Amino acid sequence: MTSRTGFFVLSAVLALVALICVGEGVQLVATGKPLGIGLGLCAFVIPVVGLWFLRQTVRFGRDSERLARELEAEGGLPVDELERTDAGRIDRASADAVFARRKAEAEAAPGDWRAFFRLAVAYADAGDVPRARKAMQHAIRLHRGTTTDTTTGTMSKPARSNA
Repeated sequence: MTSRTGFFVLSAVLALVALICVGEGVQLVATGKPLGIGLGLCAFVIPVVGLWFLRQTVRFGRDSERLARELEAEGGLPVDELERTDAGRIDRASADAVFARRKAEAEAAPGDWRAFFRLAVAYADAGDVPRARKAMQHAIRLHRGTTTDTTTGTMSKPARSNA
């Protein structure tokens, strides 16, 4: 099962659970008893938290893909230079070497979202998914805060609209 298919299956399950929680919450509030009302209100909170998490996950995925497409259009996607074992797994020493290089690039250019995107890929290749996600979130924040002037290649803050 691909991660995208798994995401849609889990999203459908989350939506079903949210509907069930809301239905149960309505029934508990309808009892009119203080405990039932309290539990019913809590049952309304569960879907809100779940749907917020789903929204954040969708937004992260969409923004990550947008950065990847932009970096690919610029010809700046990281090249897969990792050595693999006979079974096809990434060689740990190879991943560590690439990671060290990507980390140095990100430290040398702390305001460049491209460097942090490549660092996130290196973290993921090294098996450190939580740090990969944090590095990608940082790249997304940097991308939102700056734009590149394609004529000069310089970074600048986006123009704000007064509308």
